[in-house]
Amino acid sequence: MLENKNFNELYEEHKGMVYNLCLKYLQNIEDAEDVTQEVFVTIHNSIHQFKGDSKISTWIYRIAVTRSLEFIRAKKRKKRFAFFQTVFANEKGEVKTEALHFHHPGVELENKERAAILFSAIDKLPENQKTAFILAKLEDLSYSEISEVMKISNSSVESLFFWAKQNLQKLLGAYYQKNEK
Repeated sequence: MLENKNFNELYEEHKGMVYNLCLKYLQNIEDAEDVTQEVFVTIHNSIHQFKGDSKISTWIYRIAVTRSLEFIRAKKRKKRFAFFQTVFANEKGEVKTEALHFHHPGVELENKERAAILFSAIDKLPENQKTAFILAKLEDLSYSEISEVMKISNSSVESLFFWAKQNLQKLLGAYYQKNEK
């Protein structure tokens, strides 16, 4: 079915959507570009496996979400390994921490601090809640579209979204009480 569609057309049609979704997950331009490239390599290599059971954009969203989450997991593993390596290799016991470098081209300068805090809170959500929240609020997908991307029921999407909002309220409550009076 998709073999008939030129891969370049598919890329041009969906590259912005994939990049923006990856950027929302990864919060880093270079990482989002790398993962976007991985997504399209995956699409190119597995295009023959698309059965047409869902819209092509749903299939692409699923690949982009999966690749973004895999990248985050791999990065966390590397950080843990580097942490342990630092602890055991350094006789003084000094541990270096990496500062949060938040840069999103769509966020204006005066909102960068608030956006960084919001994305930091989103990043602390469990993976399924994070995915449901990003797809619903930041990608503006319907619950039925999200259920197709995540391969879960609509009621599960509703539940994940509800708990994501609850957890974000807990995580952000103190900040907003203090700074947004």
